[in-house]
Amino acid sequence: MNLVQLFEDRSKKAKAKVKEICQWLLNRELELEELLNFAEKRSPVEKATCIEAIECMTKNNLALVNKTLLEYVSGQLNAEEPRIKWESARVIGNIAGKFPLLLKKPAHNLLMNATHEGTVVRWATAYALREILKLNTGLNRELLPEIERLSNNEEDTAIKKKYQDALKKVRK
Repeated sequence: MNLVQLFEDRSKKAKAKVKEICQWLLNRELELEELLNFAEKRSPVEKATCIEAIECMTKNNLALVNKTLLEYVSGQLNAEEPRIKWESARVIGNIAGKFPLLLKKPAHNLLMNATHEGTVVRWATAYALREILKLNTGLNRELLPEIERLSNNEEDTAIKKKYQDALKKVRK
């Protein structure tokens, strides 16, 4: 089965497709660049499914991650579809430690989503910003006041906790 066949298979739910694509990536039966190229030609829902599979892969094997992926998901933070935004933010949170000197654009794009009306978008954004802040790079001078402001203004306790956890770790 290939990607086209998988997405045409209406008997499989999105989560099953995510799991299958993730396994293909982990087993190197599918190259990351091939999936990124495929995702660009798909509907927003299918693109989000592809990015979710990448998020799964990044939780399991950072060796498969490259700079192209960071650039791709950073750009996807500007997408209209909320699920694309939150899956991209989760990927960035997972891979930030591998690219500590390349996080200026992703951090900027994440800050643009930090006040999104969608709770899941804000939560994933807070997760990614926390992971970037914990790296203690030169970006922290810019990020720290923004994270403090976001933490003070955030009403959702789970999101607020992500920011507060990051602030505690940086201030130690």
